[in-house]
Amino acid sequence: MKPVLTERTYQSEEIEAGRLLFARPVTFMKSAVSLATLPPMGPPEVCFAGRSNVGKSTLINALTNHAGLARASNTPGRTQELNYFDAQGRLNLVDLPGYGYAKAPKHKVQAWTRLTREFLRGRATLRRVFMLIDSRHGLKPVDLELMDMLDETAVTYQLVLTKADKLKKGQLTRMHEETAQAIAKRPAAFPAIALTSSEKGLGIAELRAEIASLALPSEPV
Repeated sequence: MKPVLTERTYQSEEIEAGRLLFARPVTFMKSAVSLATLPPMGPPEVCFAGRSNVGKSTLINALTNHAGLARASNTPGRTQELNYFDAQGRLNLVDLPGYGYAKAPKHKVQAWTRLTREFLRGRATLRRVFMLIDSRHGLKPVDLELMDMLDETAVTYQLVLTKADKLKKGQLTRMHEETAQAIAKRPAAFPAIALTSSEKGLGIAELRAEIASLALPSEPV
C-alpha cells in the first residue's frame, strides 16, 4: 500500500487512540428531521458534510468498521435526515444530507438543505465539520458556498478528499496542493487536509486519530 499524503504526522499513541475509539461498536441513535427532533446536547459532535454521492455514508462505515451502519447508496440524495451515531458516549457522529444534485422532489431538497444549514449554524456541541470532496473533481461552487457560511459562523471545518485511490500520485498531489491553496486564507478552515479511500482503507487510521482528539477522554479501566 502506498503511503498517504498528509499535512500532519500522527504519533503512534494518536493512531492507537483512534483505533480504540472505534474498536467497540458504534451504534445508531436516531434520525432527526427537524431541529426539534435533534437529540439533547451531550458529548462533542462531529458531522460529515458533502455533495450528494460523495461517499459520506461509506466513509462512516469504514471509520466504524461496520459495513451497514450508515446507509450507503449510488442514488444521490438517499440520506434525507440528520443521522446520529453514538461512539461509546464519548462522541456523536452525524451523517448530514448531501447537498447539490439529488434525485428527490425540489421541496424535499430545499427542506433538508435548510435543516442542514440551521444545524450547522446553531449546534453548540459541534466540534468540527468534516467536509468531503471527491478528489477526482475538487471543490465546486456549492462547496464554496458552504465554506463561506462556515467561515461566517466560525464553525471549524476540515476538508477530506475522498476516493484518493482513483487518482495517480501526481494527480493526487496536484489536487492536494490546489485544495490547500483554496483554504489557505479561510478563517474557519482546519489547515490539515485528509486524504482517504474507504475502498482501500487509505487514510482511515489517520482520520480516526483526528476524530479521537475531539472526543471526551475514555474512562479508566
